[in-house]
Amino acid sequence: MKAQQVNYSVRLSGNFRSDQSAIWDEISAKASRREAESDSMAMAEIYRKERPAIDDYLKNFAMVDSQIGAIFLINGKVVGMDCFGKPETFEKTFNKIVESYALVAIDWYDSKVESKRSKTKVNNFLKTANDAQLETHPSVGLGTDCRLNSNKCTGFALSHEDQVLHLSVFARESGGKKTKPSSRMQRFSSRRRTRM
Repeated sequence: MKAQQVNYSVRLSGNFRSDQSAIWDEISAKASRREAESDSMAMAEIYRKERPAIDDYLKNFAMVDSQIGAIFLINGKVVGMDCFGKPETFEKTFNKIVESYALVAIDWYDSKVESKRSKTKVNNFLKTANDAQLETHPSVGLGTDCRLNSNKCTGFALSHEDQVLHLSVFARESGGKKTKPSSRMQRFSSRRRTRM
């Protein structure tokens, strides 16, 4: 949601902004679903409560030599990917990225969905990301900020001296249009239920 909102803001005004109220609403809703509410409603409490399940996920993920990124599937669907310019950079962020996707997987898990890896789904997602409209803007710091958008994905990248330093792309579950993103987007699981 945040990537989609920032992409829209950059396109509209050149400013890197997101709807913080909507993000806090989503954190609050997630905390309520996970029974991890706290006075500050911080994500830290959700991570603390779900730590045993997150650690179980971490045990099942390992990097391979020269790996610079990963694509993540939840309930058998590609939800996103993160890639870096060097294996050393990916290695430093690997656990945090897996933890982030693990928390989403815990929240979205559907025992009725058969989850299996699909090379076709991964290849289709890569093609979708490759075909996305690309807009470039001066970065806040060094380099160039790149924004990717299509009806099927949204994402961002940072490049410097003709090298991509970091790329994140997220699937748009609803096949959303490239218009102003809703500040109150439906959760992935509830969107799935309403389409059935």
